[in-house]
This record gives sequence, C-alpha cells and structure tokens, in this order.
Amino acid sequence: MGKSSDLRSVWLRPRREQRGEPPLTHARIVAAAVALLDEEGIDRLTMRRLAERLDVVAPSLYWHVDTKDDVIDLAVDAIFGEAPPEPGAGRAEEWRDDVTAVLAGWRAALLRHPWAAAVPARRRPTIGPNFLAGMEILQATLARAGFTGRRLSAATWALYNHVMGSASSQTALHITDEERRLGQEQLRAARDRYPTLAANGYLYDDDWDGSYSAGLAYILDGLEAQL
Repeated sequence: MGKSSDLRSVWLRPRREQRGEPPLTHARIVAAAVALLDEEGIDRLTMRRLAERLDVVAPSLYWHVDTKDDVIDLAVDAIFGEAPPEPGAGRAEEWRDDVTAVLAGWRAALLRHPWAAAVPARRRPTIGPNFLAGMEILQATLARAGFTGRRLSAATWALYNHVMGSASSQTALHITDEERRLGQEQLRAARDRYPTLAANGYLYDDDWDGSYSAGLAYILDGLEAQL
C-alpha cells in the first residue's frame, strides 16, 4: 500500500488535523487563492504572497496544504463548484442537450477565471469533488445514450478536450489589430504557399463562441452517428 508521501494529489492525501490560527481554514485559503489568481495570474502565485493576503505567516499554510500545486488544485475545483451542474433530464433522446449544458458550465467557469484554462493540462489529475460531479453527469448522460466501454471513454475525452482546448486558446491567445493586419498581409503576399489561409482571413478568425458551438455540434453529430 502506498505511503501518503507518494500521493501528489491533494485529493488523495489525508488531511492533517487543524492547527495554527483557528480562522485559517481550507475555505479561506481557497477563496484567497482564487482572488489572487484572478487578479495576478498563475505565475504570480506563491505561498508567501498567499500568506500575505491571508495576513498569516507562510508556515501556517503548510498545516493545510503541502505545496503551491495543492493550492491550485483546490482553487480549480472551487471554480467548477461556482455553478454546480444539474442532473440531466434522464431521457436518452435528450442526451445532446444534457452534454451541452455540462460543457457550457465548465467553459463559463474557465472563461471567468482565465488562469484555470491551462491547469488541466498539467500532469496532476483533475479529481476534485466539484469537477467529478460534472464528469459523473457527463458520463452518465453518454452511457444513457448508449455509449459503453471504450466508446464511452473516447466520447468523454473528445468532449472534454474540446471544451478545455477552446477555453485555453481563447484565454491565452492575445493578438493586436496591427499584428492581425501585418500577419494577414504576409499571408496574402505568400498566397502561393498558403492559399486557403490567405483567402479566408485566418488571423481575423476570432469568433470564439461561434467556433466552439460549431465544433461541439460536429463532435455531437459524429458521436450520434456512432449510435
């Protein structure tokens, strides 16, 4: 049986007994972390800065969380709990609507908190209770529609990767009007090499909502065809 020191995820390690300042709780730490991440981004998060925001000494934090990654894991799960997903209608014919609703909640949370969009790509699993509640509804909906075994897993990850990738691109990609103009001019000048990109305004394509919705419809159409 593995030792607790072998478990990197905060969700898999037993919690320590409460020590230090009584007001310092997981809930306070997570709320402060989310606020700090929203204001300054993930690169600026340190245990020292978090302790300053909480008005405690840094060692006090380590009675509650072992590492900065623990803080991030807790903060990510907190944002997924801001609007808990509702169970679907329970009818197999409405599975597409139920899937769309779960993914819409995830995407909204990621866009409200841009720092979080890249976090799921890290090596640590996303297994907090709030996220798992949504994943349970997603997989239960797909299973109700008729997906089983490897097909259920493939369908789940196709949908997960679409919403996470879309949110990550939307929050991470920053391009100025001048960069768009000059970049598109270069594509037009090299239209022999990039004829499709030059003709279709590649660098002006920033309809994030439209592209997300259309892409999701393509995936759902493909999944439905498998049934």
